[in-house]
Formats: sequence, structure tokens, C-alpha cells
Amino acid sequence: MSAHLPATPAWPPKSAPRLFVPGPLGEGASVPLEGGQAHYLGKVMRVGTGDAVILCDDQTGEWLAEVSAAGKRDVTLTVVRRLRPREGVPDFWLCAALTKKAAFDLVIEKATELGVAVLQPVLTRRCVADKLNPDRARTIMTEAAEQCARTALPALEGPTKLEALLKGWPEGRRLYFADEEGGEPAAAAFAAHDGPAALLIGPEGGFDDAERAAIRAHPAAIAITLGPRVLRAETAAIAGTGLWMGTRGDWGALALEE
Repeated sequence: MSAHLPATPAWPPKSAPRLFVPGPLGEGASVPLEGGQAHYLGKVMRVGTGDAVILCDDQTGEWLAEVSAAGKRDVTLTVVRRLRPREGVPDFWLCAALTKKAAFDLVIEKATELGVAVLQPVLTRRCVADKLNPDRARTIMTEAAEQCARTALPALEGPTKLEALLKGWPEGRRLYFADEEGGEPAAAAFAAHDGPAALLIGPEGGFDDAERAAIRAHPAAIAITLGPRVLRAETAAIAGTGLWMGTRGDWGALALEE
């Protein structure tokens, strides 16, 4: 009777740290890290020479790397092989009016997790904020993607006024407008229209009458409702994005059929 051999541990282990780094990455490349990323690997994760680290560059995909040197203030990684290419991303934009910092931070995080291609902050008359720290926003995106094992990050656009957004709207992209005064049921509207899409969400106080009229008059706009309950701006952004992903995105029945 033969003895049972222990199973070979998975490599890289599921517990391997994940980091986004500048690319493009390639087999054999040396990746020096300093600052926060080096501190995270060395002091928090306590990696040592030969340990596995998963790297993503938002260009070529996900790569296995090994620690080749670990100092007090820096860590050097050597790329071993590519594990998978950069994931495909549905052609969906989230155009969300700026809200208070904590609420918009949540929108940034969840938009990244849900897989939006572009996050477009919008300035409206009732916005309580008029600025966005792009470095902070990208940090939130990166950390969310690392935690969710994503290989792609949303493109982050600079805040733009609603009037400019509508004026420069690209031909062929539908603009679903979450109107608190009513519209088509969102799920039905999403299912009825294929192709590039975007969701426009207003600020805490909603759009004013002039803004609502301008949006509804736009040829690309389709007014929708997200249900019978009043939703906070950040909740509407997250719920609407999830609903689109479930009907026209990459985790819905229609997407699978097509």
C-alpha cells in the first residue's frame, strides 16, 4: 500500500500580496519599489527573498513576481511570468455629480469593483463640492482593484460642468439619466438598448429644473427610474451601475447570449 504524498501547494499562493505598478511589465523585468509599496511588502506583509508577489500594470495584465531583494526602505521584484491578460471591460461610463468627500470616495471604490470603464465626475448647480483630488481618487481605485483581484482600472476624467458634458457628448453613446421625477424602469431601459452606454447621477440635492430640462432634451438621453424609493446619490450610482452590469454588462444573461 503506497503512502499518500502531501499535495503540492498552489503557486503563487492565494495569500500573495497584489500591487499595481507602472508598466508595461514583461518576463524578467526588475521592478524596484520604494515608499508606501515597499513598506507594505516589507513591514506589513513581511515578505522575504523568493516570496511571491502579484503585479498588475493596467496594460498587459497580471504577472507573477518574486522578491529578489528586501531592504529596510526598498524592495526589488523580478517578474517571472504572466498569469493572465488584462481583463476586458464593458463600455460603460459612470457620470456622477460630485458629492461630499466620503460619499464620493465610496462611489470611486464601488465603481472600480463593479467594472466601469470610465468615471466622469460632473459639476452641477447643487453640488456641495467642486473639486476632486485625482491622486487620492486613483489611490482609492488602485486599492479597490488590488483587493478584488482586478487587472484593470477605470479611466478617471477630470470634473466637468454638466453643460460641457452634454455639449461634447459622443455620438452613438446612450446617456441614461437617473431622474428622481421618473422615467422608464431602469432594467427594461438597459435591456432594450445595446452598445456604448453611460449613467448620469445627480448630486445630493438633485438636478434643478433647468438642468433636468437640458438633459431630457439631449438626443442621447433616456430618463430612467431606479425604483420607488428615494436613494442617496452614492447609492443610486452604485445600484444603477450594478443593474446595468447585470443586464448589459459582463455578468448578465443578455451579455452571455450575445
